[in-house]
Amino acid sequence: MQYLQFQKRYSSHTIVSYETDLEAFSTFLDKVYEIQEPANATATFIRSWLADLRSNNLTSRTINRKISALRSFYKYLLRNKVIEATPMAAISTPKNAKRLPQYVDERDMAVLFTHVEFPDNFTGVTERIILEILYNAGLRQAELIGLKDQHIDYAGAIIKVMGKGSKERMIPVSRQLVESMAQYREQKMALFGNGSLQLLCNEKGKPLTPKFVYNVVRKYLSLVTTIEKRSPHVMRHSFATHLTNNGADINAIKELLGHSSLAATQVYTHNSIERLKEAYKKAHPKA
Repeated sequence: MQYLQFQKRYSSHTIVSYETDLEAFSTFLDKVYEIQEPANATATFIRSWLADLRSNNLTSRTINRKISALRSFYKYLLRNKVIEATPMAAISTPKNAKRLPQYVDERDMAVLFTHVEFPDNFTGVTERIILEILYNAGLRQAELIGLKDQHIDYAGAIIKVMGKGSKERMIPVSRQLVESMAQYREQKMALFGNGSLQLLCNEKGKPLTPKFVYNVVRKYLSLVTTIEKRSPHVMRHSFATHLTNNGADINAIKELLGHSSLAATQVYTHNSIERLKEAYKKAHPKA
């Protein structure tokens, strides 16, 4: 875990996931095969664990994450000469079912910011600015919570974001959002002074929690859309999909999202293609 944190610079969420997966695998080995050291596991034991996971109806995506944790772990053992060969060489990963990211329609987003009423107090202002930043900048939930006053360039209309793996990126935003953030900052300072370094805080001046942000997004998206998922990440999907639909360059979207690989960004082009197919089916006489 220290290696993942300090040398690989993985995010805290990834480290917790890896640790949970490795502990579950270790428990399985001890319970089923009475093996206390995961270093002594063979490919057969690993396949047995994966089969047990599938029997519990876990998705291919979840199982692949657990396989990734094991691959990383045995690669670490191999590098440190704890084992002579990795048992993961004989393990294949199941194919993930293709799943296009859900997003909110542009018209529904317009309704959210134009017609939905927010409470006339500091909490209402906080709720609105959360939604505005998520949609205008495409931030991850953790990136939003981690924003500090010093990360906002009010003159240049730029947000500096510390993303996954401590990678820094600059996101240009609209002048309207900058003005909203400046007004929010003034209200925050009038209530709580300079005590809070975080850009956003709750009605007590404390940093926002992931649960608070999630509940805010879910509550307000429920008012304007019927899509199944209504999470902060859906706002990020909406940001990327709307950019794609309006002709933004895929490489520019990649940089704005902070993706390390273009493949992760290309999923949004599929959303755009599906939209075109739907338009063709509805409008063309031979469709």
